[in-house]
Amino acid sequence: MTTLSNSAISDRPFVEANSSGGEVADYFALLKPRVMALVIFTALVGMTVTPSHVNPVIGAISLLMIAVGAGASGCLNMWWDADIDAVMTRTRTRPIPAGRIQPGEALSFGLTLSVGSVLVLGLAANWLSAGLLAFTIVFYAVVYSMWLKRSTAQNIVIGGAAGALPPMIGQAVVTGSIGIEGTVLFLIIFIWTPPHFWALALVKAGEYARAGIPMMPNTAGPDSTRRQILAYSVLLAPLGLAPVFLGFGGLIYGVVGLVGGLAMVALSVQVLRRREGEAANKAAMSLFGFSILYLFLLFSALLAEQGLGLFRPVFG
Repeated sequence: MTTLSNSAISDRPFVEANSSGGEVADYFALLKPRVMALVIFTALVGMTVTPSHVNPVIGAISLLMIAVGAGASGCLNMWWDADIDAVMTRTRTRPIPAGRIQPGEALSFGLTLSVGSVLVLGLAANWLSAGLLAFTIVFYAVVYSMWLKRSTAQNIVIGGAAGALPPMIGQAVVTGSIGIEGTVLFLIIFIWTPPHFWALALVKAGEYARAGIPMMPNTAGPDSTRRQILAYSVLLAPLGLAPVFLGFGGLIYGVVGLVGGLAMVALSVQVLRRREGEAANKAAMSLFGFSILYLFLLFSALLAEQGLGLFRPVFG
């Protein structure tokens, strides 16, 4: 496996004297808008499943700040990973490697948004939610991006904690505490993350190798990765039904969780069985695509039940 040279990393520019003249769209792209959308959605569900209620204005400001904090961590990730992004097909057109935004500008932008989002969230809601947001930003930008991603094949497993925290932050906004609902939603996203990203990594293993990223298929091998994808999917299926047994997931959620969980396992079995050529890539991408739909439907069911009054208990 090829690795990035030490000089490439040590020469990373922290400040650029010349402005890039990047457009608004380029700065918005630095925030990883698709990830921001997922963060807003899962944080909203975390707020909705909480028995208590929050002032709508405070709730809206809090969601905005959670989104800005998520965008800030994505911006800092792009600043740090610009050397990696430049050698990978799917990321080489991002604003920094494409030269539309200078690294120093991205760093300043990300730090400003990070501090601002945490402070405003603390003042608008409470300091527990702000502290969780600050932890999420630091964990993703520093622990994951600067350390785990380049040093261990468990980068996605451990780093997945950052992406799983928004429901807990959302619940903390409403209650000022962390309850069982937010914790369970955190665990669902945390266990969902490895099979989701490793499915893509099976297809993009060559690009990760050229970039020097120790993804699971390049370190443990594709067959071991496939077995671990199946193991995580088998664990995810019953975990996805936990809200039903804990009383905050109803009949709609139960059906979605049961069918979706079984589908995740079935697609993971196909990934394990199809190991060669185009069939293997197709199976992996099918799992990758469905995993996004699975998580969206799972959280949508909770939102519909709790937010639209469609909750019907499965038991009792």
